[in-house]
Amino acid sequence: MVRTFVVRGLLLGLLAGLIAGAFAFVAGEPHVDSAIALEEAAAAAQPAPADDHHDGEAEVSRPAQKAGLFLATGLYGLAVGGVFGLVLAGLRGRVGPRSDPALALAAAGTAYLAIVLLPFLKYPANPPAVGDPHTIGSRTLLYVVMLLVGLAAVAVAVAGGRRAGGGPWARWSVTVVSFLVPVVAAFLLLPRVDEVPEGFPATLLWEFRLASLGTQLVFWAAFGVLFAWAGERAARRASAAVPAAAPS
Repeated sequence: MVRTFVVRGLLLGLLAGLIAGAFAFVAGEPHVDSAIALEEAAAAAQPAPADDHHDGEAEVSRPAQKAGLFLATGLYGLAVGGVFGLVLAGLRGRVGPRSDPALALAAAGTAYLAIVLLPFLKYPANPPAVGDPHTIGSRTLLYVVMLLVGLAAVAVAVAGGRRAGGGPWARWSVTVVSFLVPVVAAFLLLPRVDEVPEGFPATLLWEFRLASLGTQLVFWAAFGVLFAWAGERAARRASAAVPAAAPS
């Protein structure tokens, strides 16, 4: 069963990644082009350093970057899908809904919340021309820390909900509180990052961030639905094969 879930995750993750890539191409790339145009205009307005020997050409052309977008989202889908399938096989029958389709949808929604939405709310994505290149290491580290906090909060919430006594309301209350405590603490304790240059169009920044968040939403929604559909189809085939295998 583990092998089946991993292979299913790889294939459906690749498909969901390509779907998300198509969304990013339509909804996100125009904003990237606009941000690059602003960055190039700002660079052109500044005098070039005396020791600058670059020819001013981008190392990778925009057409190549746009084509590589689908490669990146496809590889992302492969990696995430394989890990998701492995984790789902471990959770099956232990945590969450009993049916495979419902478990897949619940796990995909939880993953989006923990590893996408929470880090995004604290450290949202930025287009080109936003952010100091010298702080990219520290900003990446902070983002990873927030991602780990999201995963830890989900694990603590699930464990707290399972161990809580009482009725459904008590268990849900413990689950929500167990999730919010580490998340709120991280939001308060981790430093704020604001490196948006003065004069950068707020509308462009907002639309780019929405497109970035939407790309992840499209990926996880497509992946969750596809995984649930595959699980339901496998269950139907298994149930249909039982009468045929039974002795007459």
